[in-house]
Amino acid sequence: MDLVKALDSQYMKEELPEIRVGDTVRVHVQIKEGSRERIQVFEGTVIALKHGGVQETMTVRRVSYGVGCEKVFPLHSPRIAEIEIIRHGKVRRAKLYYLRERSGKAAKIKEKL
Repeated sequence: MDLVKALDSQYMKEELPEIRVGDTVRVHVQIKEGSRERIQVFEGTVIALKHGGVQETMTVRRVSYGVGCEKVFPLHSPRIAEIEIIRHGKVRRAKLYYLRERSGKAAKIKEKL
């Protein structure tokens, strides 16, 4: 098991912010289009954190033009350039899947002060 931990620690990022469920985050992702690379920003609410270690992922949800869009980001991926925390949300659950059925003001999360 020490060999697995040694391999995992080799690929983990050190400078990750403390992300919690309910936070509004801005994820900067490197996108490759043909021979060019650019950074695309995806801003939304973290509705789930899964796994741990190198396999840790976060599910980010946003609603644009009335259509919900969710993306799963591996936190330790080299494609993730930066993760900014915009605001901390006050939630009482580990998974916020109930936001999928809600819209408008009902889908808002209170800010933690």
